[in-house]
Parts: sequence; C-alpha cells; structure tokens
Amino acid sequence: MIRTVFLLLIFSIFNMCGAQNLGSLFFSGNCITCHHPTKTISAPSAAEVQKRYKEAFQNKEEFVSYMATWVKKPTLEGSLMHDAVEKHGLMPELAYDEDTLRVIGEYIYENDFTKHKTEY
Repeated sequence: MIRTVFLLLIFSIFNMCGAQNLGSLFFSGNCITCHHPTKTISAPSAAEVQKRYKEAFQNKEEFVSYMATWVKKPTLEGSLMHDAVEKHGLMPELAYDEDTLRVIGEYIYENDFTKHKTEY
C-alpha cells in the first residue's frame, strides 16, 4: 500500500514537472543495468526482449500483464526466452511492485530501442 501511494506521488510530481515518460525513468534507473537497449551483454537487449514478447503478445495489455507478472517472480517454465536463460541464467527476483513493473512493461512495449543514442 505504501509503495503504491509512493508510486502515485512520484508519478504526480513528474507529471507536474513535465516529465515525458515515467517508464523511461524507471527503465533507465533499473533495467538498463542488465538490459542494454540494443546490445546483449549480461542479459538480452531490451530490443530483443521487446521483439520476443511482441511475437508472443501482439496486444499491449497482454504483453504488459505477462511481463509484469513474470518479472515479479521469474521462472524457467514461464520464460519466453529459454535460450537467454541458458546463456545468462534466470533473471533474479526483484523487489518491484506490480504497478511499477506495468509502467516499465508499457515503456518497453512502446519504445523504439533502435533509436537509442547512449553508449554504455
């Protein structure tokens, strides 16, 4: 409950400040540590994750729902990327609430990672 209130507060603050995309902020502050936008380094690139999930779920709501549920509690059985799990290992369980994961999932669904300019 406290996390949800905190998330809503942060969302409201960023909206008032004119922040373009809360999902971008969450992705850049968390996911990018392992998921480079276009390069596979320590985990599959964000572009590859997006491609695989969109192949499985063309509908945005299904894409976001599945991704948020799986990232909250990753399992090999539920993985859509068995080859990546074999290469990099199973994604660790992270302490993000489902609302935050849904915002990140929406960002991943909508973003064009091929236009990413930053080098890591």
